[in-house]
Amino acid sequence: MNCTTSHFGGMHFLWWFFWGIILVWIFALPYDIPGQRRSKNAALEILKQRFANGMIEKEEYLEKKEILEGKNN
Repeated sequence: MNCTTSHFGGMHFLWWFFWGIILVWIFALPYDIPGQRRSKNAALEILKQRFANGMIEKEEYLEKKEILEGKNN
């Protein structure tokens, strides 16, 4: 009696399903992985940090912020 053939090559069906979901999660959804704290607007965050660190003046900050937010049309 061979037990491995009755369990899909040694793994139960749920394990195959589990690994399939993991592979889809890794390869098909690389940008929306739950738990990642990636900012949707990274350029604005960098601009805020530069202003907070004193690397740019208020006028430059406001000008670039308007451009990034699309208000300067």
